[in-house]
Amino acid sequence: MSRAFAKSLRANMTDAERRLWYRLRAHRLEGIKFKRQVPIGKYVADFACMERKLLVEVDGSQHAERASDVERTKWLEDQGFRILRFWNNEVLNETNAVLEIILATVIAVSPSPGAPGGAPPSPRRGEGKEE
Repeated sequence: MSRAFAKSLRANMTDAERRLWYRLRAHRLEGIKFKRQVPIGKYVADFACMERKLLVEVDGSQHAERASDVERTKWLEDQGFRILRFWNNEVLNETNAVLEIILATVIAVSPSPGAPGGAPPSPRRGEGKEE
């Protein structure tokens, strides 16, 4: 998926996406980094925590039972991503509950080394040595 397309999606977010992004951006959810409208292969994920390989999708009714969404989900899962899906009205009417589900999932997903909450990175050569 082209970066230009992802950029256009960032500029034209739905109300639900805008509300959720306000709560996820700038490490506002327990210091966890999320990106928005992230190209992954030929797809664009609404929100991604790349360190935890977690994607959050905010869908309208146009996504109900579409074969292309099933194919997309399978491909993303085959790449090692876990996907959470919420309807627009859930995000707009139950924002805190949605955030609680996202946070619980982030905590449950095993982090990559060096990710927030994960194993600390290896010390650099010479650090911690007393002279």
